[in-house]
Amino acid sequence: MPNYWLLKTEPGSYSFADLERDGTTVWDGVRNNAALKQMRAMQPGDQALIYHTGDERQAVGLAEITTAPYPDPEQDDPESRKGALLVVVDIRSLRRLPQPVPLAAVKADPFFSEFALVRQGRLSVVPVSAAQWERLLQMAGV
Repeated sequence: MPNYWLLKTEPGSYSFADLERDGTTVWDGVRNNAALKQMRAMQPGDQALIYHTGDERQAVGLAEITTAPYPDPEQDDPESRKGALLVVVDIRSLRRLPQPVPLAAVKADPFFSEFALVRQGRLSVVPVSAAQWERLLQMAGV
């Protein structure tokens, strides 16, 4: 059974439309230790909601994790982070959500009171429980 994740991106830097165009990409740029811990738990076959930050603040698409985490090839000196090795995963676009799921709708639903997106809003990689995943997909019209 796959695990589920929410991956945040600034659409001006790399949007879901970019992922759709590219098909696959290396998901990199994560520096927060808590988010890196989540990335280290990812496995091929896991699924992710792609969430646009900034002015949008909404989940817009689905992706699949296609590789196990591996050291960030752009990291100059792995030792410079005192053992906090930066990791990346490869992902591929699955499909755009029929309707985006705005953060305001998630926060308004008491079902999500324990969801890390609500409780730890600054994390760029958020685990999603199977029940939360199903509810989010329902909200998206999937």
